[in-house]
Order: sequence, then C-alpha cells, then structure tokens
Amino acid sequence: MVLGVPTVKRQVQSYLMTTLRNLVDSMTQDEMEECIIVVFIAEWDIDYVHQVASQIERKFPEHLGSGLIEVISPPKAFYPDMDKLEQTLGDPMERVKWRTKQNLDFAFLMMYAQPKGTFYVQLEDDIQTKKGYIATMKKFALQKTSEKKNWFVLDFCQLGFIGKAFKTIDLSALVTFLLVFHNDKPCDWLLDHLIQNKVCRFDQPAKHCKKAKENVWIHYKPSLFQHIGTHSSLKGKVQKLKDKQFGKVQLYFPHENPKAEVETQIKPYKTYTLQRAYKGESYFWGLLPQQGDLLQFTFDPPVVIKGFLFRSGNVEHPSDRLYNTTVEVLPVEPFTNIPAIANKKYKVTEDKYLIIGDFDDMGVAEGVINGELGEIKTLRLHVHIDSDNWAILSEIHIETPEKR
Repeated sequence: MVLGVPTVKRQVQSYLMTTLRNLVDSMTQDEMEECIIVVFIAEWDIDYVHQVASQIERKFPEHLGSGLIEVISPPKAFYPDMDKLEQTLGDPMERVKWRTKQNLDFAFLMMYAQPKGTFYVQLEDDIQTKKGYIATMKKFALQKTSEKKNWFVLDFCQLGFIGKAFKTIDLSALVTFLLVFHNDKPCDWLLDHLIQNKVCRFDQPAKHCKKAKENVWIHYKPSLFQHIGTHSSLKGKVQKLKDKQFGKVQLYFPHENPKAEVETQIKPYKTYTLQRAYKGESYFWGLLPQQGDLLQFTFDPPVVIKGFLFRSGNVEHPSDRLYNTTVEVLPVEPFTNIPAIANKKYKVTEDKYLIIGDFDDMGVAEGVINGELGEIKTLRLHVHIDSDNWAILSEIHIETPEKR
C-alpha cells in the first residue's frame, strides 16, 4: 500500500511533521513492512526542498533507512508556464494557478507511486488518522475485490481528495485525466467527471447515473482521516472543513502524575490552565511565553524520577510549541552526594538547578534518569527566548518508580 503525501510551502504554518508522525505511529511493525509513504515536496526552490528533506531525515532516520518513507520532488520542466494558463470557472488567476498545480502535483506523485504497490491512497500533509487505519483499508479493499466489486475508488474520508484509495493498475486513467484537464477544474471535480464518463449513459435519467457511480465509488464509514489544517496552501485561504464522521481528535494525553504544587507566570487562555493539564483534565494553553518564564512543579513530598515526557503543540495547533526551553530539576541531596554531578553529566544553572533535557524542534522533551539524582524537590520548564506563538502543553508525564 502506497500512501502519497504531497506537501508545499505554507505561508503560516506547516503540519507535515505532525502528519508523518501520526501516520507512522498509527501503524504496527508488520504494517510498516508492507507500506510506503511517499512525501512529495512539490516545490521548485531547491533550498526549501533540501530543508524539508533534512528535517524528515532528522526526525525519521529509521523509517528512511527501512524504506517506509521516501522523499521526492519534481523538476520544474514537468509544469507549464503558470502565467499562460487560461482563466476558467470564473476563478481568480491565483486560484486557477493553485488548483492547476495541484492537479499536476497529484499526477506526478501517482505516476511515481504506481509501480511501487498494489493500492495507492491519496493523502494531504495536514491530516490525522486512527490506529489501525492500514489494516482497515487493506481489509476493506480485499473484501470489495473478493466480492467481485469492480470498484474504482474506495473513499475513507468525506473531504476533497483525502483518503481516496485506488488500485495502482487504475491510476493511468486518472493520471491521464488530470494531465489533459489540468487547467479546467479542481482534482476532486475531475475525479467525479472521470467516473461519470466511465459508468453513466447519456440516454438514462440522473438517478441511474448516481446509482452506477455508487457501485464504483464506495464509501467507508466512519472516516479514517480528519483534516486538521486551518491555513490552506492557497495564500490567504482559511480552510476549516472537518469530516463529521471521523469523531473527536485527541488534543491531549492524560497521565497520573505525582502530587505537586503547579505554577507559571505564563497567562493561560480561558480554562486551559497548567494545573488542569498536570491533572490530565485538559491541555495547557499559554499566551506568548517570554524569556525567563517558568512552568514549575514542586513535589510534596519530594519524589524520585525515573523519566519525563513533555509534549507541546497538538494536532490543531502544531506550531504552538515551546521553543528553546530546558527541563531542569532541583535535587534534595547536596550535589556532592550525587555521582552524576561529579562526572559532569548535567550542567548546573546559576540558581543550582540541573539541566536534564530540552525541547526539540518537534516540541517534545523526554528523557530517562532512572532515579540517579535521588529525590527531586522541584522540576521546571525554563523558557530562554521570547516566543511569537502561544504555547500548548498537550502531554505532561513525570514517571516515578511506583507508577508509570
């Protein structure tokens, strides 16, 4: 099964890494061995292509090495002169260029994917899926094939072109249609027209055509994919469409943390307080963290810490992360009694906290210390730079020997 994920430069924020992480984490190991995720960087700016490719390489080295993820980009020569397109459907030229390029992007990606698998699934770079989505799609596709259903599309999402699955042997017809009519209509309209041309007669009523199309365009419910992006790749377009059949997207991950007094100078948005996030009741959403701000957890009584995980941002606001922020602890024991300090394993701040971790560029800080620092009185997150974004903490997990 080949999953096609086209991505382009967005003006406001990118959802690509969040999408890839979700696609990978929602697979089993066996599923990873029979899938390929093709990331198609549909840009001609080679510096930007290298930037995105390098980011994927840093975040998913194992999956690039195994062949689960492939990264490609197109030559500019594949595309026509976008300034010479015909204005159609009464759309402004900017939109005509955007949908024309999308048609050609999809065609290129499909041609690359066609020889690589049995089934092809068209996705986008700003989606969320469910655990077991690969097994569900595979089972449904094989079931409809075994029933002698001559299907053309299996639809796993009700929005646009997301979650549309095809037999790779059928992609040639769709690619040809996208190439021939690239300037005329959006890709989802062209897909509908292609199927109508394949199964509908001109001398029969519309209801016969509708029924014929339903036989080859088969919908699966509930939906397996949800659109999470708000800012479209079309400049200035805000896209708030949601698939109501998908259900709720998980925005935070609750844990039972040790008893602590929780405080921060960062002002919360509405009821999204740090106290509620620590208790696993919601997520923390703070307004514009500034240099020197702290998110502090003082334990009563002090605790031994095995490990920690702090996840910032969530699928609806992936850019609301903690940037340039360290994880620091204040042990009860004097430093002279802690071997890890003598071995200079940890740096010490001016106010005698130990730096045990920091947030990466995916907005995650995690680590294992296995109790080597003894009992900890206070753990804090220390912000070192003014942020242009609000910040979300969607997961707080302080692991102690008693509870995981």
